[in-house]
Amino acid sequence: MTGKTHIIGGIASTLAFAHFSNMDPIIMVGTGIIGSLVPDICHGGSKMGKAFPILSKIINLIFGHRSFTHSLLFLVIISFLMDRFFPYDVVKTGLLIGMVSHLILDMATKSGIQLFFPINFKVRFPITTRTGSMMENIIFSGLALVSFYFGFQVLSYYI
Repeated sequence: MTGKTHIIGGIASTLAFAHFSNMDPIIMVGTGIIGSLVPDICHGGSKMGKAFPILSKIINLIFGHRSFTHSLLFLVIISFLMDRFFPYDVVKTGLLIGMVSHLILDMATKSGIQLFFPINFKVRFPITTRTGSMMENIIFSGLALVSFYFGFQVLSYYI
């Protein structure tokens, strides 16, 4: 999936979570957007790869693309580090929800992800799409509608 689809996925998922929880939707969405981009740090052409080119190159050389940073192990490590160094639950929750949305969206691509890293096994959905395809645009549009719906729901609490 492209960066814009990952971003809207992070927005939709964190707004939905904020709707059903008492967590601050602004912080949730902000950290969800960041989280939705973090797993692609392993790809030099991604938004995160361009923002942190040296780190991206090192991670890619060691692990490759869609392996370690697209795994449950990576989620656990990030969660652990957030608990130790950044004790704000809303930030941790938003970041992890954004990251999970990224993994789910990449499981909808033909190449899938190495969810159970270090086990060399790719996970993908039975029906997949290509990055940048018309189907991805449809997914993007659906996620935008979900974002508008839950954004309105969350906003209605403040009005």
